[in-house]
Amino acid sequence: QVQLAESGGGLVRAGSSLTVSCTVSGGMFSTYAMGWFRQAPGKEREKVGAITWSGQVTSYADSVKGRFTISRDNAKNTVYLHMNSLNPEDTAVYFCAADPRYEVVSDGDPAIRYWGKGTLVTVSS
Repeated sequence: QVQLAESGGGLVRAGSSLTVSCTVSGGMFSTYAMGWFRQAPGKEREKVGAITWSGQVTSYADSVKGRFTISRDNAKNTVYLHMNSLNPEDTAVYFCAADPRYEVVSDGDPAIRYWGKGTLVTVSS
């Protein structure tokens, strides 16, 4: 059974940086495209970004482009979301997702196979 576990969320001030992690167990991490999504209170879930299995291709939502970076360490079965210049609008529960198909993850397709339970990031003004 594939399990995704996010960690690293917390309360930070506007302008700060934070890195959240997602570790995958029970599956073949190095074959999965990975994605980060977020859901703010009262809003729908939205894509943050995605990364191919090799790490060579990434994509980002316009709202985070230039501030957030996704990376992965296949030896550690872990994907990271590095967040800079955080602002209160970034407050949300951040979820990681995995699927063998990059286009499914990149498109935020509901058919994404595996999801984590999320980690809360709160940015104070």
